[in-house]
Amino acid sequence: MSGNERGMGEVFTERDKFVMKKKVTNPRILIVTPEITYLPEGMGNMSNALRAKAGGLADVSASLVAALFRQGADVHVALPHYRRMFHIDVGKLISNELRVYLSHLSNSRIHLAEDRIFYYRDSVYSNYSDDGFRSALAFEREVINNIIPTVNPDLIHCNDWMTGLIPAMARRLGIPCLFTVHNIHTYKATLEAIEDRGIDAAEFWQYLYYERQPQNYEETRWSNRVDFLASGIFAAHFINTVSPTFLEEIARGQHSFVPDNIRSEIMAKLNSGCAAGILNAPDENNRPEKDIYLQHKYNTENFMVEKRRNKIAFQSKVGLDIDPDAPLFFWPNRLDPMQKGCSLLSDILYHITDKYHREDLQVAIVANGAYQGVFHRIVAFHDMPNRVMVCDFDEALSHLAMAASDFILVPSRFEPCGLPQMECQYYGSLPIVHNTGGLHDTVEHLDWVHNTGNGFRFDYYDSNGLSWAIDEAMKFYAQPPEVKERVIRRVMTEAAQRFNHDRTAAEYIRIYEKMLNRPLVK
Repeated sequence: MSGNERGMGEVFTERDKFVMKKKVTNPRILIVTPEITYLPEGMGNMSNALRAKAGGLADVSASLVAALFRQGADVHVALPHYRRMFHIDVGKLISNELRVYLSHLSNSRIHLAEDRIFYYRDSVYSNYSDDGFRSALAFEREVINNIIPTVNPDLIHCNDWMTGLIPAMARRLGIPCLFTVHNIHTYKATLEAIEDRGIDAAEFWQYLYYERQPQNYEETRWSNRVDFLASGIFAAHFINTVSPTFLEEIARGQHSFVPDNIRSEIMAKLNSGCAAGILNAPDENNRPEKDIYLQHKYNTENFMVEKRRNKIAFQSKVGLDIDPDAPLFFWPNRLDPMQKGCSLLSDILYHITDKYHREDLQVAIVANGAYQGVFHRIVAFHDMPNRVMVCDFDEALSHLAMAASDFILVPSRFEPCGLPQMECQYYGSLPIVHNTGGLHDTVEHLDWVHNTGNGFRFDYYDSNGLSWAIDEAMKFYAQPPEVKERVIRRVMTEAAQRFNHDRTAAEYIRIYEKMLNRPLVK
């Protein structure tokens, strides 16, 4: 049950329209994100040091900020101040250096949320739910209490449950707010717990989403928990998911893991014309022609030769049989049995290596997760370490595997967006995917005779479906070299044109301008 009965589908209130009407300069955009890959030079003298990445949210945040900045938009960013990850040790700064450092913080488009909980972290997120809750509240407290008043934005763009309280404050202030749903994760807490962390929720409590219909503030404060993700969706003027198909799947009730309240709020936004799906795009630095982890870089002209050299380098490094003609299948995802389809591969791992024994089919798993032990036991039981390699994630090794592989495996049960299935196409490796979410939006089944499609897509989520897709991939692998070269060159070229940050940023800019009813740059 939601926090109030007033319809939140309308994009603007009369106060919103009045506030926007009186603006005469370029609208000021505040992007609130817990992670980012890079920031463009010119946004602040610290921009080249600020990198904190856990997933695709960091990439899309970076690309959007860079695109806005290039166009001359008045864009600002709110980030937690991850001192250790930013390689800043204030204790070692001499007095003049400290003065410069503090001046950079106050004269910048980059606004760092200050709290000790951020300073000494080694990663954006931890495995402890309470730590995530405390970090989220510290971040939201600083954004609400300090950054929004300092920036005075015309539009706020929030991301995921860690920013879920901010749209309610934006609604209270009459500031249009976009809320991006990257993952269906949430947290619940009472107003009392929120206020104990320094956020005066009494200012905007009626715009939050609760477990049950609230009677009044006092009654609600003690026992009626706030749902952070639902609140962000409920209070925002506009929302988006990170692929169009995932938005449709939620609306159809296709995924049982999506809570009913989240689905109903997303449905309400979709039905009122205030929801869209926008595909993320991979990190622009992850291209084979400039990948810092590759000794043998390549492009669409020389990939046939250089991918073979990368395959030999990878096989030598991990102990697989050295054979540049062996078809190599790469698993690039974390080993999450709930989402990523690990069991589909484990069910058929021995079968496919035995079926394609003469072709020396090889599988490389460079990933961490709960299912890693299962794959280790299969490899040991069937004594095939020279055909199947399983190891912990290592970024350099993962990049080399991408460049060495012929196919990547992404048989996810569900996928809000996914990046590996797009990224691999830059590298001339074809994706094998389950037909769901962002995988549906980015992979079309390959027809090498007519030279269309870019991978192999199976419709039914079971091991037989994955096995069929691998068979299809092996049929393509058996084609003459000139056929494979023509198809893979086309896939690499189209991927660069189709999956890039400029196209993703353009979609967000279109929504910004729709919400503001004016261009971002005069």
